[in-house]
Amino acid sequence: MAAKSARGPRKWRGPSRRGWWILGSIAAALVVLLVLFDWNWFKGPVERAVTARTGRSFHIGGDLDVDLGRRITIRASQLEFGNAPWARLPNMAAARQAEVDVMFWPLLRGKVDVAEIRLDKPLLRLETGPKGKGNWVFKPSDGDGKPPVLRKLWIEDGRLSFVDAAEKTDIDIRLNSMKPDNPADSAPVAIAGKGKWAGNAFTLKGTAESPLELTNSERPFHLDLRASAGPTHAHARGQLVNPLSLQDFDLKLALSGQDLEDLYPLIGVAIPSTPPYQLDGRFTRDGNTWRYDDFTGKVGDSDLGGDAAVTVGGERPFLKADLVSKRLDFDDLAGFVGGQPQTGASESANPQQRRQSAQQTASARVLPDTPYDLGKLRSMDADVVLKAKRINAPSLPIDDMDAHLKLKAGVLRLDPLNFGVASGDIRSTIQMDASRPTIRTRADVAVSKLDLGKLFPDAELTRTAIGRIGGNVVINGTGNSIAAILGSANGDATLGMGKGRISNLLMELAGLDVAESLKFLLTDDKQVPVRCAFGDFDLRQGVMHTRSLAFDSTDTIIVGKGDISLKDETLDLELRPRPKDRSIVALRSPLVIGGTFKDPSFHPDFARLGLRGAVALALGSIAPPAALLATLELGPGEDSGCGGQYAK
Repeated sequence: MAAKSARGPRKWRGPSRRGWWILGSIAAALVVLLVLFDWNWFKGPVERAVTARTGRSFHIGGDLDVDLGRRITIRASQLEFGNAPWARLPNMAAARQAEVDVMFWPLLRGKVDVAEIRLDKPLLRLETGPKGKGNWVFKPSDGDGKPPVLRKLWIEDGRLSFVDAAEKTDIDIRLNSMKPDNPADSAPVAIAGKGKWAGNAFTLKGTAESPLELTNSERPFHLDLRASAGPTHAHARGQLVNPLSLQDFDLKLALSGQDLEDLYPLIGVAIPSTPPYQLDGRFTRDGNTWRYDDFTGKVGDSDLGGDAAVTVGGERPFLKADLVSKRLDFDDLAGFVGGQPQTGASESANPQQRRQSAQQTASARVLPDTPYDLGKLRSMDADVVLKAKRINAPSLPIDDMDAHLKLKAGVLRLDPLNFGVASGDIRSTIQMDASRPTIRTRADVAVSKLDLGKLFPDAELTRTAIGRIGGNVVINGTGNSIAAILGSANGDATLGMGKGRISNLLMELAGLDVAESLKFLLTDDKQVPVRCAFGDFDLRQGVMHTRSLAFDSTDTIIVGKGDISLKDETLDLELRPRPKDRSIVALRSPLVIGGTFKDPSFHPDFARLGLRGAVALALGSIAPPAALLATLELGPGEDSGCGGQYAK
């Protein structure tokens, strides 16, 4: 051992000649490898890895290149990603070129941190298939690794499509990234596109957050979009949570258009025709219920606000709404009975309504004859409350309205439908059964305490009148329009008024008492007491026949008979005024109310009046003063009880 130590340590003399040759060969091989290395050699492994992870085919048709460093940049061109087996087209996604920046150091810890993705002409097709499953749902991953972190996305000339064949929806939009306000944030995108929603063509424009956020179920997705479908416009702004499933969102949604009826093909909610509208409210979803809450706006010349919700998933969509109008323009309700709103210079109406209103004005008929759409009445259920605190109806004495509409399986019920009229009430219960080919309608109407002085706001002679009117109307009819229902109706109508006061001039004019009428016209009108007034009609097959009709005052009693045809819209009434005073110049012939609802006439019975005039002319040819005797008519000289013998 000691002798070995004495020779000292052995010196390293370096590689042998053979060793140097081996090292040189390795170095040369590395140089050749670096010179000849092609990242395309990894295309196959990458394609197989993506396919294994997603269950979809993946193909890199162009070059694959990698820049190594602290931030690794991967470039690839002509990319194609396969679609679900049931999809219409073979590829779900494609891009002309993609660049992906991956941070190097996190890779050593098994974490994929994607700093940015840059896409040139990317294409993404989203589609729903059997049982509503989307093609964005991939097979469950077999790996235990965490999903990659995606931080930024930049899109040049991108395209996004969404197809839901079952809902007749096909959307195709263009996407381009915009510079974010904060460089650390992912870039938002500008959106412009078109397509079909529920089979209806529309256009779309606006901005939204980066598409990277579409699959983020924890962070809201912000957007600001404007869409138009014909004359209907929508402006949605706010946020979505898990937007691909459309389960949770909280948006402000403004709606405007020419007619709320146009929303039916878009959202499946049947609304009667209305004038142009503008609404804005909060749009949310809770499971199968879509809500439009706290909305305000205008429909025609009426303000409208409240809450509405549509629940889907049942046999029919169900609409529940609680609506309030502080000032309701009465003609804006015309669409509910198949009519048209007023179309004067200051009135709101769309072009079609103006044309239809002109046709209605030119028509000889008054009652609306537009048929109800039975398909719409059967397509949904509803529970709607509408309260109008004030009603604007210049030619009608309507004060307010309270309506509760229920619709189920084609049976519509208004209970109540109440109007405040002339300081009184008209309370109705109406049922329309549209479950059959021809609608069957029943209306029960109760009239209570209508103020005679306010009942005809445009008539100067009735403004000082005093009296309260009440009664009942019961109608049963069949038909698919208001005109058809009333034209076939059976029932009863009774209206009456107790004690009151009315213009003497009005009474004299009704009886054509020339001398008395001229006296009141040249001086001041007076009022006379009214003992009573009543009308009792039997309604059969659309014709109202008088059972009794009378108006009794201390000055005159008027009794009448005849018919009012709701079917033909004609009037045929005879009124017999009988004075209770002595009048020197009286043409007391029966008065006839005739003509149509559109053009009524009011005139004496000229046959009998002509005979009396002939007698007067003959007497006048002998002695002019005697001509007055021919028109002298003596009243009964007493104040009979209500109607007396003349009401029989």
